[in-house]
Amino acid sequence: MSIDNQSKQLVLRTDALTKQVTTGEQQLTILHDINLQIMSGDAVAIIGASGSGKSTLLGLLAGLDLPTSGKVHLNSVDIFALDEDDRAALRGKIMGFVFQSFQLLPALTALENVMLPLELARTPDAETPAKRLLERVGLGQRLNHYPKQLSGGEQQRVAIARAFATNPRLLLADEPTGNLDSANGTQIIELMFELNREHGTTLVLVTHDEALSRRCSRQIRLVDGRLIH
Repeated sequence: MSIDNQSKQLVLRTDALTKQVTTGEQQLTILHDINLQIMSGDAVAIIGASGSGKSTLLGLLAGLDLPTSGKVHLNSVDIFALDEDDRAALRGKIMGFVFQSFQLLPALTALENVMLPLELARTPDAETPAKRLLERVGLGQRLNHYPKQLSGGEQQRVAIARAFATNPRLLLADEPTGNLDSANGTQIIELMFELNREHGTTLVLVTHDEALSRRCSRQIRLVDGRLIH
């Protein structure tokens, strides 16, 4: 599935987004006045050195953290005008997440982990699409295995299936290949972009992986919390 330029819509916009923290008597500015627009179907890599503010920015875009000042508009909604429950509901409707540490629930099987967001969204038959996605990522024979019984690459495949389960408009990924070896990392990159194309999802990812960033249509570089064009 592809989205041509004429049909693209603004999915995400930040206005002067700033994040400061206080440590002792010192105030540290992690992000300085970030202005950003991301269109539907874009694949955007946020790159920069450790400590540049990449993961902080991703957390703010998801509404998982609160800014010191500035705004994030998601689907034209000012997410920080919402309370935490409403932000969580909005995330559940239109966002998917892939984390470096997989974040699978250890007491649930692969199938149950993928079913969970569908059940939270009150999908009538959560099992059928969850099975379909796990088969799509090559884990059709591992449905009833628990995370501890899966390799790192397999766990990340489950995490990707879970992220795409609700067919999100926006997928946020934080170092999705960071805990994988080179071969598994390459497979995960291919899989994520294949699913991204098939679903027409907007992809925003934080990465140190140059190969991964080059696959994206845009690269956003942060240097000391400032956006460098």
